[in-house]
Amino acid sequence: MKYPKTLPQTHKQLLDKIVQKLQLDPRIVGIGASGSYATDTLDKYSDLDLVIAVKPEQFEAVMSERFTIIESIEGKVAAFTGEHVGEPRLVIALYAPDAIHVDFKFVSLPDAAIRVDDTKVLWEQGTLLSDTFKTKVPQYPQPEPQWIEDRFWIWTHYAATKIARGEYFEALEFLSFLRTVVLSPLALKQANLTPSGVRKIETRLPEFSKKLELTVAKPTKSELIIAFKQCIRLYLTLREHEDIQRNVEAQKLCIQYLEDETRL
Repeated sequence: MKYPKTLPQTHKQLLDKIVQKLQLDPRIVGIGASGSYATDTLDKYSDLDLVIAVKPEQFEAVMSERFTIIESIEGKVAAFTGEHVGEPRLVIALYAPDAIHVDFKFVSLPDAAIRVDDTKVLWEQGTLLSDTFKTKVPQYPQPEPQWIEDRFWIWTHYAATKIARGEYFEALEFLSFLRTVVLSPLALKQANLTPSGVRKIETRLPEFSKKLELTVAKPTKSELIIAFKQCIRLYLTLREHEDIQRNVEAQKLCIQYLEDETRL
């Protein structure tokens, strides 16, 4: 197996254990690695993002035993399923002694073709996993500008009500949502970069990141008002580069509502 140059030795040792153990299960037909492994951009803080391809007729059985399978790999100290990210097939685990985070995504072999980024084959029965990957091109989910526009002004109204009511921590959480779901993905898309929320935005778009800093606030009325107005300014600038139907009436109404109800 040819490893990425940036793979830390600690990660390599754990990965060898995982591959050696899983390939003994005849129901598993391939193991792939995506994320920073596939792009050769790992560091000591990186996760291992693994795809475990299973014979279709054995998938349900493997799913029911996936914690037992993961437990069989030496060093596992904790694990849980990925419903919180909308992926129940995912098991997120932590391994000692180096505290390495591993994502195990169990999929039926045909479903391995549906992936958001490139995935390198670590091991496979014959060429089963490689052949499956060839059937589809990876597609990272893109932000949908019209979907965002249809919601953004109601979101602005929502933020205004939280500030006006004094629910400052709720408003803080919503600022984070706008950065992750709206502002950063649109900026990255327009820069022809993978729109992966705010991950590494500081290095990927340093100038935009400086503007994004102004959307960070303390839980006070004055700071929240400044931060939300910056969100609106950034969104309007980003929207100029998108071919969408703009809801000018909602925009005017909700911006005025924010002004009226959060006046200091």
